[in-house]
Order: sequence, then structure tokens, then C-alpha cells
Amino acid sequence: MKKRMLSAFLMAAAVFMGTTFVQAQKTVKLFNGKDLSNWSFIVDKNAVPAEQVFSVRDGAIHIAGQPFGYMYTKEKYGDYKLNVEWRWVGEATNSGIFLLIEETKNPFPNGIECQLAAGKAGDFVLLGGSDLFEFHQRPGTERPAFPVVERTNPSSEKATGEWNRATIYVKDGVITVFVNGVYQNTGTNKVKSGHIGLQSEGKDIQFRNVVLTKL
Repeated sequence: MKKRMLSAFLMAAAVFMGTTFVQAQKTVKLFNGKDLSNWSFIVDKNAVPAEQVFSVRDGAIHIAGQPFGYMYTKEKYGDYKLNVEWRWVGEATNSGIFLLIEETKNPFPNGIECQLAAGKAGDFVLLGGSDLFEFHQRPGTERPAFPVVERTNPSSEKATGEWNRATIYVKDGVITVFVNGVYQNTGTNKVKSGHIGLQSEGKDIQFRNVVLTKL
């Protein structure tokens, strides 16, 4: 009996450890809370060293907002759920989360921006020649430099200084965005995987809990 109980215990422990391992493998902390070793950086015209724009303070990513630029993951990802928290340090201005970056360019990549600009969080901005099925250009008009697919619902952002949460699903190139639990937008891209980026554009902004879960 004791041998059977021990065997059952060992089997249960093995299953538990295996399940925990799989879950750990599926979840990726893109920001470790200490440094930016998982990221690369673009600064417009290389005007200043990247560390003057992107840094870590008190366990959060701090982005200065000027000059323009972005930090991006060293790896490309597809089919995931992404959670990102952000807040404005002072004035609520402009920033964004870049998704499905095919090619890194200075100062804007080829990819889709989930807009974080104050009052517009959840809009999609098509960067660097990227496209979404949901963007419809009026016949006879010139394509804008930065085409926009506007969000579905009114702003669900919190007051300046409070932490906001973006929950973004990317599956087979389809991007779905929730801001503070409120559905905001869906965009369909032919691109299935790419780098993830956080933008410098405007003024001070902080990011934390940048976590990716593979689907």
C-alpha cells in the first residue's frame, strides 16, 4: 500500500511539474523589471544615445518621449496574448505599442501601432507601408502617410498618473485590442509574426508588466 501511495504521489508530482513547465514555457516576461536586455533600440537620426531615451526606474520602463524612436523585442512573435500596462508621468501626450514589426526602420518601423495617444488608445496606425484589411481608402484619394483604423468604442483610458492596461491578442495576423477591459478594435494583417515595440513620441511615459502568453 505504501509503495502504491508513493508511486501515485510521484506520478502526480511529475504531472504537476510537467504542467508547470509547459505554462512557464508559454509565458514570456518581455520586461524583467530590472533592465532592457531583451530589447533593441531605434532613436531618430541617432540624435542621442538610446539610454538617454529608454531606461528602467523603480521597476518600470521609462521612455522620455523625445527624440522619436522605439524599443523593440530582439525576437519576433506570432499567435500570442500581450498584456502591457502604461501611465503618463506628467502630461498625457503620445506613445504606442508596435505590433507585427516586419522590418525595423528609423524612426518608424514597418508594422501596426496600437495607438496610446491620450484620448485615442486603441486606434490602429499603419506604419511604414503596412496594411490592414479594415483600412478603406477613398477612391481617387492619396494614401495618407499614417493611415488610421479608428477604435470602436469611446475612450476607456484612466486619468493621467493612473496605470492603464492594454490586452492585445494576435492570432493568424488578426489583432484584437482591449483597453482597461473594454473592447476597442480589431485589425486583419497578412503578416503573422513580428517584433513588438514601445514608442518614444511625445513626453514621459512608463510601462510595466509587459508579458506575452503564447496561444
